[in-house]
Amino acid sequence: MKKVVSVGLAAVMAVSVAACGGETAETTAAPETSAASGETAETQAEAADGMEEFVIGTTGPLTGSAASYGTSVKQGEEIAIQEINEAGGVKVGDTTYKLVLNFQDDEAKEDKAVTAFNTLVDAGMGAYIGAVTTGSCLAQTDLSYEANILQITPSASAEAVTTNPNVFRLCFTDPLQGEMIAQYVIDNGYESVAVLWNNADEYSAGIHDAFVECIENEDAGLLVADESFATGDVDFNTQLTQIKNSGAKLLFVPAYYGDVSYIVQQAKDAGMECDFIGSDGWDGILGQVTDSTLVEGAVFLSPFLATEDSAADFVSKYEAAYGATPDQFAADGYDCVYVIKAAMEQAGSVETDALVQAMTEITVDGLTGQVTFDASGEPTKSAKFVQIVNGEYTAM
Repeated sequence: MKKVVSVGLAAVMAVSVAACGGETAETTAAPETSAASGETAETQAEAADGMEEFVIGTTGPLTGSAASYGTSVKQGEEIAIQEINEAGGVKVGDTTYKLVLNFQDDEAKEDKAVTAFNTLVDAGMGAYIGAVTTGSCLAQTDLSYEANILQITPSASAEAVTTNPNVFRLCFTDPLQGEMIAQYVIDNGYESVAVLWNNADEYSAGIHDAFVECIENEDAGLLVADESFATGDVDFNTQLTQIKNSGAKLLFVPAYYGDVSYIVQQAKDAGMECDFIGSDGWDGILGQVTDSTLVEGAVFLSPFLATEDSAADFVSKYEAAYGATPDQFAADGYDCVYVIKAAMEQAGSVETDALVQAMTEITVDGLTGQVTFDASGEPTKSAKFVQIVNGEYTAM
């Protein structure tokens, strides 16, 4: 297992990577300066007079329990679009395009996601960023293929998302997250680990399965408890009692921060003193707990850290526009816009076939790291572990 994971880590954690699938285009990076944020994408587009419009469609939850994820993606996209339009738009052959964002709320529900996607097709989108959540994205991938539209998801991580040749992914796959976190546990010498995961969620299940396989291949006795819950559960006391009785020194929770906020509070109430480690769904957990000490010392995987110097310009704009610190979902949305811009420029066309081909020829220096894409739609990019120290996210 160590050999397999080390190969995966070498590919994923590389700081500099070569593009796959053809000649590498010149690296595209976000500009360092632009006007302050605060306008809508539509207002920004109207200001870019004399250019044709290129509509980027997106679906994600703006309402419901996962609304913060979709809101973050939307706001990150808005900042990127403003920067690009204010810098003169996107030059594609002899035509310059201003970007326009059309974001539809899918409530993180599959039926709503289908309706939202069809609304974007009817509105004439030229490329699609979405969906934000895995279930919604899986409901759309065949639709985007049938509609012949370039699709890149910022954060849907199930392996099946990229089955069709027009679909790409900016984030890590679920199995890769599971492998990387398992390797972290092994490398840091933990004597015992437990898992608490959502058995009704593709994201949580995919990470869990890869993690357990890696741990058991290394040392079957390392995993002392494997407990699950279902979507919508808010009482985790039964599972936590089993985990406490197992004597686990580390609890891995591959879940979104809504569930995590309940789990860490109930773990404290139960007198548990184990360490916590999480997947990238933990990003934003400090905004969900009323007491940051509940997650003090916790570690989670993430492609983005707002306190890094490389993110300072984006963070400043985001905080000025929205009064909040951006999370990885905002960074994912921002980077996806710049990926589409790079594909348009490399293709010299806005036709889908040309854009899809260009995706395997570009390199983009984004907020979430330098990224290239292979023909399978998967990214090669860097990752990092983040630890919560004194109530703040810190790089490890």
